[in-house]
Amino acid sequence: MSMTVKKGDTVLVITGKEKGKTGKVSEVFPKDNRVLVDGLNIVSKHQKARKQNEQSAIVKKSAPIEASNVMVVCPVCNKATRIAHSEIEGKKVRTCKKCNASLDKDFVKATKKEAKKNIASAKAEEPAKEVKKTSTTKKTTSTAKSASTQKSTKKTSDKTEA
Repeated sequence: MSMTVKKGDTVLVITGKEKGKTGKVSEVFPKDNRVLVDGLNIVSKHQKARKQNEQSAIVKKSAPIEASNVMVVCPVCNKATRIAHSEIEGKKVRTCKKCNASLDKDFVKATKKEAKKNIASAKAEEPAKEVKKTSTTKKTTSTAKSASTQKSTKKTSDKTEA
């Protein structure tokens, strides 16, 4: 089975202890369905001295992550996205599901302009939301306070008369 994540892709970790972090894929292991992301999933390895002039040490290095736990980040819209496969110039190319930009470096320039146009047109179609501020809440709270102070003054005046 072929993997949708390739070496050099920027990925977002979607589950596990590194959830929410991004990094660049440095190596892909398709047989194990794992990817090695720079600076993520750091593990400590205890290394014993094998020769007399060597020193024992604890070495920290990146460990592979399951490929299903990462999502590719689109370079155009900068969002984590699922990958679609489309055909450009007779070749099968990985594309972003959100903006239709190509994720393969050979075809990025060809689809980048189209993707930016799609994003701009989508933003233009969304209606602008207007927020109306009402001052009724302020008035009701001030009247409630004045009513409570009037009641307390009546109680104190009643106590002083008795």
